[in-house]
Amino acid sequence: MADYVTIESQALTRAIAAIVAAGGSSAEEARQVAESLVGANLTGHDSHGVGMIPRYVDSLLEGGLLVDRRPSVKLDSGALLALDGERGYGQTIGKAAMEMGIERAGRHGACIMTLANSHHLGRIGQWAEQATAAGMISLHFVNVMTRPSVAPFGGSDARFGTNPCCIGVPLEGQPPMILDFATSAVAQGKMRVAHNKGEKVPPGRLIDDKGQPTDDPRYVVIPPWGALLPFGEHKGSGLAVVCELLGGALTGGGTWHGPHDGSRRVYNGMLTILIDPAKVGNGADAFARESLAFVDSLRQSPPAPGFDKVRIAGEPERETRAKRQAEGIPVDGTTWEEILAAGEKVKVSRVETMRAAGLA
Repeated sequence: MADYVTIESQALTRAIAAIVAAGGSSAEEARQVAESLVGANLTGHDSHGVGMIPRYVDSLLEGGLLVDRRPSVKLDSGALLALDGERGYGQTIGKAAMEMGIERAGRHGACIMTLANSHHLGRIGQWAEQATAAGMISLHFVNVMTRPSVAPFGGSDARFGTNPCCIGVPLEGQPPMILDFATSAVAQGKMRVAHNKGEKVPPGRLIDDKGQPTDDPRYVVIPPWGALLPFGEHKGSGLAVVCELLGGALTGGGTWHGPHDGSRRVYNGMLTILIDPAKVGNGADAFARESLAFVDSLRQSPPAPGFDKVRIAGEPERETRAKRQAEGIPVDGTTWEEILAAGEKVKVSRVETMRAAGLA
C-alpha cells in the first residue's frame, strides 16, 4: 500500500456508505453517515473523518452502536427540549436533533436543547453549520464518554475526553463564523492520524504513561496510556470541565469518573443553545449590520509576518474544502488499510471497497 491514496470525495462517500449499509443501516442512514465523515475530511479535519469507520464498526459489532435510531423526546416544553440519542449513529441523531431545535428556536426565538447518549457526533461544526444555514446562532458544549484521554491542568493522567466546544454565528451575505475546537491541545483523532503517518507531535501536547512530556502520539493510541494536555493550561482545562458538566451531567448522559471497560464505543452528550437573532436586541438588521462591520474591521488588520491575511473561524475549513473537492481527499495508507479491514468485518470485501472508491 502506498503512503497515501487520493480519493475523489463522491467515490469515497460511496465506499464508506457501502460499509455502513453492510452493518445494517438503511441506505439513507448509510448516506448521511458517509457524507458527514467525508465532509470532515473535506474540511481538513481528518481526525473526525473516514478514519473513524474502524472504530464505528467495532462498536457496532460489540453492540455499543445501534443502527437506524431516532432521538427520543424526554421533555418538550417548547423552548426547552431534552432528547436521548438511543446509542444511534451521531451523524443521523445529530441532524435530527438539530432540526427539532432549529424549528423551536424559530417558533420561540430561542431553544435550549440537551442530547444524551448519542454515539459519536462527529465534527460538531457540522451542527453549527446546520443552524447558521437556518439563520440561527448556536452554541454547543459536548462531553465524550469513552476511555479518558486528557489530563486536567496540574494532573498527570487522563481524566476526561477532548470535550469540544463550538459556536456558530450567521453573517448576512457571507459564509458563517464557525468556531469549533477540542478543549485539549489537539484533537485525539489527530493523534491517531499522526500515529498512522509515523509523525511526531510538537511539544506541549502530550504526556506519557509516567506523566512526562512526550512527542510520541502512540501514548493516546495504544497502551501504555499517556494523555493529551488541555489547551491554554487552566483555561482549556476549565472549559473541558464545563463541557463535562453541561454536556454530560446536565443532559443526563453522565460524566466520566470510572475505569474504562475496553469497549470501542464513543458516546457524546451535547448541550445546544439556539438563538434567532431576528428576535433579540434591535432585530436582524441591526445584528447583521454590526456583525459585518466588526468582521470587516478584523479583515482590515495588516497581516502579521507569515500570514497572507486575517481569517475568521470557518474560513480555513472552507478553503480546504474547495481544494480537496478539486484535487481529491488524501488518506494515509495505514488508515486506508484499517478501513479495508473494517469493511471485511461486515462482509464487504477489499475489492468491493477499492472498486467503490475508484481504486480498482
